[in-house]
Amino acid sequence: MGSFTVAGRIVGADAPPLIVAEMSGNHNHSLERALQIVEAAARSGAHALKIQTYTADTMTLDVDKAAFRIDDPQSLWAGRTLHQLYAEAATPWEWHGPIFERCRQLGLIGFSTPFDASAVDFLESLDVPMYKIASFELTDLPLIRRVAATGKPLLMSTGMATVAEIDEAVRTARDAGCCHLALLKCTSSYPASPEASHLRTIPHLLSLYGGAAPEETAVQVGLSDHTLGIGVAVASVALGATVIEKHFTLNRADGGVDAAFSLEPAEMAALVAETERAWQALGRVHYGPLGGEATSLKHRRSLYIGADMGAGERFTPENLRVIRPGDGLPPKYYDLLLGRPLIRDAAKGTPVTWDLLFPEEEEA
Repeated sequence: MGSFTVAGRIVGADAPPLIVAEMSGNHNHSLERALQIVEAAARSGAHALKIQTYTADTMTLDVDKAAFRIDDPQSLWAGRTLHQLYAEAATPWEWHGPIFERCRQLGLIGFSTPFDASAVDFLESLDVPMYKIASFELTDLPLIRRVAATGKPLLMSTGMATVAEIDEAVRTARDAGCCHLALLKCTSSYPASPEASHLRTIPHLLSLYGGAAPEETAVQVGLSDHTLGIGVAVASVALGATVIEKHFTLNRADGGVDAAFSLEPAEMAALVAETERAWQALGRVHYGPLGGEATSLKHRRSLYIGADMGAGERFTPENLRVIRPGDGLPPKYYDLLLGRPLIRDAAKGTPVTWDLLFPEEEEA
């Protein structure tokens, strides 16, 4: 329902989750390292590679005032001004072309998060196939309108957002021409704790937007995950996530603005494999034996002759056994058969079947 395709890959419940490796500022000011991250993401099996498109000056002002300083002592970036942080984390615009070209060469969907209209114009000149709106920009309705007007698929993170803010963003995107939309459940803390993830929001978002009216854009729902490890992301698949975004680096020990909560290549490979297994395991509503269980049915318990018996001898707890394999009558008939006689001799190990018994009307 509401599936869409990006660069030939289906995004929806009928395909494994789209796994997005987020480079962010983990390039550490090296284009060579940025390209190595692209290559590592491809080797890990990720489906897409996302960067961010901004400059420090398009994000904030270069002033050292309290409002422009990160003063949370628990923050990874405590003590820095916003301008300093964004200057360190920004991906130079002249790198975008080489990064996206390497993505294309390796079969990755290369795309970006723009933070203002000039970034959208620049990304359009590079013909990116998809866009992302960051959680902090979800209330920037002019930016959403500008991105949606491109007509390309759009991911929107929902960190910090109220239901009303999410609905306003969705309506803005729809009204501006967005036909393919995915909302990403997100917790905007770095790193985020599993307890703060609240994954049950995913099916609730699906209930709000997944069953869109015919004239509306149906919405996919996924996860932009800042927790450590892959457990939260794998769990999200069981609740309906069809897109998963995780920050990615070559090696956390190398540092970088987002390194502390980024996956390394082996972890990304595990994420790709385990989320696909989780998706495969969803299956459909099913009861009864599957084709692969046919040989297991004979190993159920059933009723067997537990000692040699002669014709006319009656069943007792000593000679009527509930054991494996399953070639006899089901155990539910045990009480019914106690005290009934055999019609013929039967050796120990014979499965109990109805033709071993006198018809009830003849037993008297």
